[in-house]
Amino acid sequence: MWLLFSLFSILAWSGSDLFSKLGSRPDDSYSHWKMVMAVGLVMGAHAIFEMTIGGVDFDWNSVMIYLPVSALYILSMIFGYAGLRYIELSISSPICNSSGAITSLLCFFVLGQSMTGLQFVGVTLVCLGVIGLAALERSQAVKETVDSGEEVPSKYSKSFLAVLFPILYCIIDGLGTFADTVVLDSGMLAERQANIAYELTFLCMGIAAFIYVVLIKKQPLTVERERPKLLAALCETAGQFTYVFAIGANAILAAPTIASYSIFSVLWSRIFLKEKLTPKHYAIIGMAMVGIFILGME
Repeated sequence: MWLLFSLFSILAWSGSDLFSKLGSRPDDSYSHWKMVMAVGLVMGAHAIFEMTIGGVDFDWNSVMIYLPVSALYILSMIFGYAGLRYIELSISSPICNSSGAITSLLCFFVLGQSMTGLQFVGVTLVCLGVIGLAALERSQAVKETVDSGEEVPSKYSKSFLAVLFPILYCIIDGLGTFADTVVLDSGMLAERQANIAYELTFLCMGIAAFIYVVLIKKQPLTVERERPKLLAALCETAGQFTYVFAIGANAILAAPTIASYSIFSVLWSRIFLKEKLTPKHYAIIGMAMVGIFILGME
């Protein structure tokens, strides 16, 4: 079942990537906080649904137990949303989601979880695919800008700021997934309780973002302008719901598999934004798909 949950999270989160990019406007310095507001709203609504209609017996102490994990996830996502203002052509997503490699290494060396030789090959292929795609996308973005005759803006080249946000996401999200594994494996929380705790924490962060952006900074909100953010939030929440079950069932394989959703993010950007894939893109995506297939068969 971990593979089915992982595949659903891949589809949902790659959709969230696409809509998040559409909703991240370079001219809006508060776009990442508005994204936090949208995700907090949707996740909060889902948490309330789970506790009422869903019939989940929720202990409010779970929020505090899961708080370190929630904080790492939310912090990484804020950096990820901020980075979307600076990086185009799906560069940010592949870099961010190489975090699965960090999680697998921590699970292997710290928790003593095991991998067969073939599983190790699968993890390696997925991680190499993600990292290779990130490098290819970055070089292509700069080349396209140069070929167009425009000056390469510092925010799209090798500037410190452009690379910093996705790297921070990668490191912090990897630590969050590892902490998630520790909490779920300890039996302190069931998967659905952990998910509700995370969603309620995100709701609180969304409220804080609303106070800062709307009440303090007096920034306007319009449904038309923020619609992509709401769609991204719906996809993000759906992916998070199945992600918790996938990690709880098999963290060392689920983490790098789900991290490959950035590859699908690039596919959606090519399909829906009418961009083209090069043979190198297909080769790297194919390599990662082989890795996912190996993990699924094992």
